[in-house]
Amino acid sequence: MANIGRVMEVEELREVAGGITEWARRVLELRNEEGFQILTHNDRSDLKQGQYLLEDPKPRPAFQRAISKELRAQILDRNGFTCQMCGAAAGEPHPDDPGRKTRLHIGHIVDKSMGGTDDYSNLRAICSVCNEGAANLTADRPTSLKLLVQIRRASATEQVEVLKWLVTKYPKQAKSLLDDRQD
Repeated sequence: MANIGRVMEVEELREVAGGITEWARRVLELRNEEGFQILTHNDRSDLKQGQYLLEDPKPRPAFQRAISKELRAQILDRNGFTCQMCGAAAGEPHPDDPGRKTRLHIGHIVDKSMGGTDDYSNLRAICSVCNEGAANLTADRPTSLKLLVQIRRASATEQVEVLKWLVTKYPKQAKSLLDDRQD
């Protein structure tokens, strides 16, 4: 509150957080759940990445968390327990940060601050790494052709790993394909 109207840098916020590793998540909570207008480069073009600005000490009405445990489970199951931005699977080492296990959250495709809802069709699984930098972005899903090109470029060992994963993920379809080949 002592810094209202003053642009603060990431380093200052880390220092104030005193060792809290997920300080950026706390900033989001202050913004989205407690209603403080903490602006970033996504909100104002004059702010650079890593700069934050608290404009007003008075919070605006905060968003309520309305995603039930049941809806969360449905979203995670629908999305195959993988991040819909980078493809990282829950519990595995994150591809962009191998020292960190992938933790999934439920995120909005169209953010609530931009009029999005908590409807099933507007929710997706997103990992903590992508969620920290999501900033209302939606990555395009790769087409089957693009995926096949990438798999073809991989080594035989990697291709077998993909096959194993697909057979585990879709056992009924794999069995059906094998049965069709034997006919």
